[in-house]
Amino acid sequence: MKVIASHNGLVAAQRAFERMKAGVAPLDAVVEGVEIIEDDAEETTVGYGGIPNEEGVVELDAAVMDGKTHRGAGVAALQRVRHPSQVARLLMEQTNRVLLVGEGALKFARANGFVEENLLTEHARQVWLHWKRTRSQIDDWRAPLPESVDPKVKKWFDVHFRGPAGHGKIGTIHVSALSPSGDLACCTSTSGHAFKLPGRVGDSPILGAGLYADNDVGSCGSIGHGEANLENVTSFAAIELLRSGRSPQEAGLEMLRRIATKTRPDQLDAHGRPKFNLWLYVLAKDGTHAGVTMHGPKQYALAEEKGARLEKCVALYE
Repeated sequence: MKVIASHNGLVAAQRAFERMKAGVAPLDAVVEGVEIIEDDAEETTVGYGGIPNEEGVVELDAAVMDGKTHRGAGVAALQRVRHPSQVARLLMEQTNRVLLVGEGALKFARANGFVEENLLTEHARQVWLHWKRTRSQIDDWRAPLPESVDPKVKKWFDVHFRGPAGHGKIGTIHVSALSPSGDLACCTSTSGHAFKLPGRVGDSPILGAGLYADNDVGSCGSIGHGEANLENVTSFAAIELLRSGRSPQEAGLEMLRRIATKTRPDQLDAHGRPKFNLWLYVLAKDGTHAGVTMHGPKQYALAEEKGARLEKCVALYE
């Protein structure tokens, strides 16, 4: 029995592990873990408190996949509902559909009794407003005086825009679980790229891109530059590499190599490496696992009988 998660999912992995230990199915366990992060206003890339799109509206994407039944579902561009992971699970359980977006996803959530609320926290609003006031010199907005900028807002931009490679406008929570009976499940949830185009959908709610689970082989999920995952169907391909005999680490690194070779020139740095970052979390049927990243260093979360902890990701480019 094991649970792996993205670097921001230590408590989520621990919760999922504890719930499976209590007899909860792995799909329900990973969703319960992800819900903790969706509720955390300090996590500005997931759920409540997520950084909004360019119009100041929080839009959420999420998906689930059950390796035992080989079924999954996702919702995208969902507004005013803080737990898209729950909505995705219900879509899988109640319908024959795999993906709902925008108003359709919201109507489905309403039908299931989800409470609508304003997901834009004051911190996220201030970050968005600062972005609007500093991004251009040719529109109506004037740059704020340095002394008027909230230190927390400045810190957010320093970390997410001016920090080391691998931060950027991105972030997501992914959790994969292997139950005592050998069943696999996974869940991914995100508010997507900060200040994205309204209606933009990344890889997180797309089966085979942002996540994939097959009870015969393993589970894989990702965070980072979603467009690269969409163009390479990364999670599905990683599982197929496991099926052919690769280890989780080998499968993850091979997918990063493939993506790097397919990256268009304007997205490459002076050394010919992708400017964006990408993380893959791979959990095999036998319990072996790995976290890999395009650029290091980075960590991923692991929960097992020895406890919950952060492990180092293996980087394609150190």
